[in-house]
Order: sequence, then structure tokens, then C-alpha cells
Amino acid sequence: MRTKALKTRTLAVLLAAFSSTAAMGQQKSDSDIDWLKDFTSRITLNGYAQGGWSYQDPNGQKQNSYNLKRTLLWAKARITDRWSFLFMHDFSSVVQEFYTDYRITNDKTLSVRLGQFKHSYTMENPMSPTQLELIDVYSQAVLYLAGEGPDPLNGVNYGRDMGLMVFGDLANNLLHYELALMSGQGINRKDRNNQKDFIAKLEVKPFDGFRIVGSGYLGTGNAVNTASWNPAINVGDNYKRNRYSVGAEYKTRPYSKAEYKEARPASIRAEWLGGKDGDVNSRGGYATLCIPVVDALDVVASGETFDRNTGVDGWDQTNLTVGLQYWYYKKCRLQLQYTRCLCGDMIGDDYNWLQAQVQVAF
Repeated sequence: MRTKALKTRTLAVLLAAFSSTAAMGQQKSDSDIDWLKDFTSRITLNGYAQGGWSYQDPNGQKQNSYNLKRTLLWAKARITDRWSFLFMHDFSSVVQEFYTDYRITNDKTLSVRLGQFKHSYTMENPMSPTQLELIDVYSQAVLYLAGEGPDPLNGVNYGRDMGLMVFGDLANNLLHYELALMSGQGINRKDRNNQKDFIAKLEVKPFDGFRIVGSGYLGTGNAVNTASWNPAINVGDNYKRNRYSVGAEYKTRPYSKAEYKEARPASIRAEWLGGKDGDVNSRGGYATLCIPVVDALDVVASGETFDRNTGVDGWDQTNLTVGLQYWYYKKCRLQLQYTRCLCGDMIGDDYNWLQAQVQVAF
């Protein structure tokens, strides 16, 4: 009987201890839940995918293919009200961005950014492909001079680089400035020379929806390949790489942060760009128009030209584009565009380009 009573008392003590521990564990779990809510409230996830179909007939050779151009996902963490961090990866390509922002002043006068990000040169380069009107996204001049596309000398860097930037708004948002010191070698690559590139941008916004933008780029490149229109630069050579741009844009109203379909403006954007790689000058420009017509349907038209070497005839190309886009849900759209490509003698014959694309974004 005494043994049975001892077992009973022991069991009672163990049950009491277990109940106390369980209660403490429950209290800790509630605390964890509160911490988790705070953590998740500071993290935002966004992403988009763009894919479609393309037909071309350059030099009489017919080509058609399906493509998946971009599948991006990024996370932004708001560490404090002044400090944030962003990481972006393109699953059809490479890691695109990783940087931290810190707002130094109480207002938006001065902030600093450190890491790998889209640089400030040109109006179009910092803009998201989910907003831009063309399926091929950027004009030839922006693709080449901003490093968004095929620049054999510096490689394809998606308009991004590693560096440090200060930026802010002045005079009640009348002026926006960006000043950056970049490596100049592009994304996910170690700098191949000791020089750093300087980029400056100034935006003047005299009234809502209208902005005038000028930007400049002073740097030294290190060639990772050769370009047929610039034969004096060999692989491994350091060369002068300078650029400028000036342009303007007008939108009847701004896009909302989360919904493009419900806030579709009529818009026109035009920009002129120029650059120098070594001793070779290049220049070009574009004008793009987008007009909502009915329901969620827009008409898009664009004209753009680019001359890779202004000192030699035949390295120029002009593209004329017309198309439609239909916003079927918030930031999601269907696009159809036709482009007539008028080529200089050194590039080849004129050709047609038909594209269709679907965009899914959140």
C-alpha cells in the first residue's frame, strides 16, 4: 500500500510539473507568435514572370520560338522605419540585386544605398519591365549604353552594377537627385580595374505627371570581349566609357503601387542618349506613346534609333513598333506587337519582328 501511495504521489508531482512546463511552453509559443507577426509584417514578397512567342525574318531567314524572358522574385525587409534590405533573383538568369537602404534625414532629403542595384543612367533603366510598354522592354540605345542588353565590351549586366549611391528629393519634391560611385564591371563580377565609375541624375518635376531628366556616366571599362564596330579595343583593355542622356516624360496620372490596370495613364516618354567607348561615339533615342482606348486595352506605339559607331556608315538601326496590350488583372497583361526593323548596311537587311507576351505579376 505504501509503495502504491508513493507511486501515486510521484505521478501527481510529475503531472503537476508537466502541466507547469506546458503552460510555460504555451506562454513562450504566444510570444513566438507575436514575434513572428512582427517579423512577417516587415517582409514583403513580390515577383513576376514574362514569357511568350517571337517571329523574325532577318536576312530572309525565318525564325520563331517560345521564350521565358524573366521569372523574378524579390523580398524586401523593413528593418526599421529608416533602414531596409532587398534581395532579388531571376530564376531564368542570375541573382540580380542585393542592397540596403538607409534614410539619413527625417524627410526624404538624403538616403544612402549600398550593394548591387539598377544604376541611375537614363530614364528607362531604373523602371520595371512590368511597367514599360515594349515587349523587348528597352530601346536599343538604353540596352547598349546602360548595359541592359548586348554590349560585347562589358557583357550583359541587366542595367545593374555594384556600388554606393546617395539620393533624395529636394524643394518639396520638385527636384530628385541620385549620385553614385560604381565598380563599372557589372553584376556578380569582381572589378577588373582600380577605377570607379561616377553616375549622376537630376529630375525636375514642375507639375504632377511631368518630369525632365538628365543623367551622365563617367567611367573606365575593362573589355570582357570585342565588338566588330569598335575594333581598336581588345579583351582586357581599359577604355574610356562615358555616357549622357536627356529626356522627358508625361503621364496623365501615376501608377498605383499595387495595381497598374486600375490606374492606367496615357503617357509619352522621349529620350536622347549618347556615349563614347574608347574613340568610338554612339548615339540614339526613342519616343514611346501609350494610350488607353477602351476597358483595359491600350494602344502602344514607339519609334527608336541607335547608331553604334557614328564615324562609320552602316552601324545604325531604326525600329518602328505598334501594338496592343490588355490588362486582365492588376499588374497582369497580354501584349501583341509588330516591329519593322530598318538596318544599316553593316547590320544586314531590313526585317519584320512579331512578338506576343503574357505577364503575370504580384
